Amino acid sequence: MPTASMTIREAYVEASSFLGKLGVAEAASCVELLLQHLLGCSRTELLFRFQEQFPVELADAWRQLVERKAAGEPVQYITGEQDFYGLPFAVSPAVLIPRPETELLVEALLHEGSRLFPQGAPLLADVGTGSGIIPVTVAHARPDWRVAGSDISAAALEMARSNAQRHGVAARVEWLEGDLLEPYIQRRIAPDILVSNPPYIPDGDLPALMPEVRLFEPHTALFGGVEGLDLYRRMIGQLPLLPRIPTVVGFEVGIGQAEAVAAMLRAAADWEQIRFVPDLQGIDRHVIAIRPSK
Repeated sequence: MPTASMTIREAYVEASSFLGKLGVAEAASCVELLLQHLLGCSRTELLFRFQEQFPVELADAWRQLVERKAAGEPVQYITGEQDFYGLPFAVSPAVLIPRPETELLVEALLHEGSRLFPQGAPLLADVGTGSGIIPVTVAHARPDWRVAGSDISAAALEMARSNAQRHGVAARVEWLEGDLLEPYIQRRIAPDILVSNPPYIPDGDLPALMPEVRLFEPHTALFGGVEGLDLYRRMIGQLPLLPRIPTVVGFEVGIGQAEAVAAMLRAAADWEQIRFVPDLQGIDRHVIAIRPSK
């Protein structure tokens, strides 16, 4: 741990080596983020400060941060933040950590919404919103759209509201508490675009998950039944109970689940097209269903 004569760079090298020997993935990147958090600076500022003496008064706090990471805690929970679509979002163990592949789902829905509603203001509803990344990002990117987010977790909705406030869209996002589509059905809300990134990991996959995920992220946001498809099955079954079936439905899915979810959608309604959006590894990660034009 840092001594009175140690530079910030030396503290970085020491901590990176320590975590690397413990098998922590991307140890150097984790240490960078922890240092930025501790020192309250950007990555560029951190690099400029590398030759400065490490602040001795922060040595104990630094030790605690590194020890938490060594114990397997995700760096996003330690720092309380994760970037998504170019925006910083507060996160905590109450919500799933945003994944980069979900940015591709947002991109696809922004494209389809702009194409299908060029003169209007579509209502996008996010089911199982967690930290609110999808509604907040969409409200930030499309000021003319109407946006809603729902979750069964009051703690998640509190964090989502905080993130909306942080990015100046609090007045334009409606938050609803309840299970899946029930809040929309009960209030007779008819989303034009329905999006969800629900729990989709099969229950039996628990032992194989990385410790960071298995031990720290909320299981209610991870597991979707024996096949991982329970939440899709329930949501798709609820679609006819809405005032009208959405023009666009977008789901994030697990590995090998795209065809099964597409089949459920085909059985539930008529669609002009159902397409898959691959992630950066080429895995079909998102299912986009679009209703016929009227």
